[in-house]
Amino acid sequence: MHRAAIVLFVPLFALCGGLQAALPSKANVARFAQQSLSANCQPDAPGMAVLVARGDEVLYRGACGKASLELGVPLSPDQVFRIGSVTKQFAAAAALKLAEDGKLALSDPLTKFVPGYPGGDEVTVEMLLNHTSGIRSYTDMSSIMAGTGIMQDLSTEKLIDSFKDEKPDFGPGEGWHYNNSGYVLLGAVIEAASGQPWHVYLDEAFFKPLDMAHTGYGKDTDAVIPGHVGGYTRNGEQWAQAKYISMTQPHAAGALVSTVDDLLKWNRALHEGKVLRDDSYRAMVTPTGKAVANHYGHGIVVGTLRGESLLQHGGGIFGFSSYLLYLPDSDTTVAVLYNADAGLPGMLGTARIANVLAAHAIGKPYPESKPIDVDAAALGQYEGVYRIDEGSARVLRVVDGRLTSQRTGGNAFPLVPIAMDTFLFENSFSRVVFERDAQGAVAAMRFFLEDEGDGEVAPRSDEPLPVGRSEVQLPRQALDRIVGEYVHQGVVMRFFLEGDTPKVQLTGQPAFEIFAESPSTFFLKVVDATLEFSPADGTPGKVVLRQGGAVIEYLRKD
Repeated sequence: MHRAAIVLFVPLFALCGGLQAALPSKANVARFAQQSLSANCQPDAPGMAVLVARGDEVLYRGACGKASLELGVPLSPDQVFRIGSVTKQFAAAAALKLAEDGKLALSDPLTKFVPGYPGGDEVTVEMLLNHTSGIRSYTDMSSIMAGTGIMQDLSTEKLIDSFKDEKPDFGPGEGWHYNNSGYVLLGAVIEAASGQPWHVYLDEAFFKPLDMAHTGYGKDTDAVIPGHVGGYTRNGEQWAQAKYISMTQPHAAGALVSTVDDLLKWNRALHEGKVLRDDSYRAMVTPTGKAVANHYGHGIVVGTLRGESLLQHGGGIFGFSSYLLYLPDSDTTVAVLYNADAGLPGMLGTARIANVLAAHAIGKPYPESKPIDVDAAALGQYEGVYRIDEGSARVLRVVDGRLTSQRTGGNAFPLVPIAMDTFLFENSFSRVVFERDAQGAVAAMRFFLEDEGDGEVAPRSDEPLPVGRSEVQLPRQALDRIVGEYVHQGVVMRFFLEGDTPKVQLTGQPAFEIFAESPSTFFLKVVDATLEFSPADGTPGKVVLRQGGAVIEYLRKD
């Protein structure tokens, strides 16, 4: 009998007056999954291995795309992928298992296991588990992530040395920030408490007993991992081999490899009570303290999908993206593994594909985006500023005959009309419903993120629509000077020219055209953002990104 989790929200679209929808047949789910893969895979690009299961019954197991672009080898669902941060739930379960065995307590200070760690007397094991320690995440440090720093083989001690003297982001337990350093330290705790390397403990406590023969440490400098696929990234419009990373560095935060079959075994064991005691499991899936607002338990993110409880975690690492979900109400597992870190589907895409497959498998599919005809004049009635709070609003305007929505500091997204006063975001399940006053005038909008919950209401304000920005044409020489790579905390912002068109591309994202406002100031149209290069003459040493109130400085790479 599977464990139940708490339902956090009530779905807006209740099917059949709240009656349980009939579950689709295995053949129906398999047919839908195959169609979904075909629609999201290119035959000569990196691809996905996918598994959908209801309990122990596998409803669909398949793959698309290439395991090796160089050799043209097709992907199969048997193959091994790096799973990135999906590793965290294994590390979290290990810490909870050691607590059950009396080897540690979640309230223990970090310094009990890592003596002398700065400020470690106030940091508990639980704070490492739920990202509330305040310790600086090493993946936020350009000194490690840029250049060759991330390529070095390091022991646990040396890896901790690389970030232990950094100023904390906040006091222990006083905030929440997703933190890979915390899980490296959790790996050190596991090693101290068990007397074994963290991955050896996981292998003996979980992988061998559960017959997860293809799951383990992804360190690839000692031996070949049979069935391991190649990992890829995007270089402009071309595929390229992913940047090298020493797998000693992701550590217990992200260094495992696995297969979709092994991830099903893990989901079945973890959520059916074969890994942890009930009290430990409840702690794993129950956010506490500052982690509550971010829905983060211990290595598990909690939420809802089509009104059902959702337990999930995604992962992204150079060359790979992953997503593993579980719906306890229907005992549904979906695993999606992708051998690229950019392009489509990408990490967000793996989550979206998994959610689509899960929704179909439980008989609560997302509504199809079937547009209705609405002329531009009628769309004009929705234009305006819809105020969310003092510092944030949604601006709706008609652009090229289509209604668009742009939140402060965010992208401008086209909206697809599907019913009277109802629009879907293009290529999304998020929905907008406009509300009218007694006179029939549009008075507010209600936004449903991923079609979940009761929606976020934003009243229409009297503010005028923001005036568009003016473009200037710059000579080629003025454009050439900004070309190059700029780095902030390991994230690379690359500027290049396609013909005479300047473009910008962030690590793992598509390229976007930028528009000159002056020789040193550019802006984007797809997002409310400004780029300021300095100095204004000669080769810029930095570019400052201003977006949504944030100011981020990227330094030019030598």
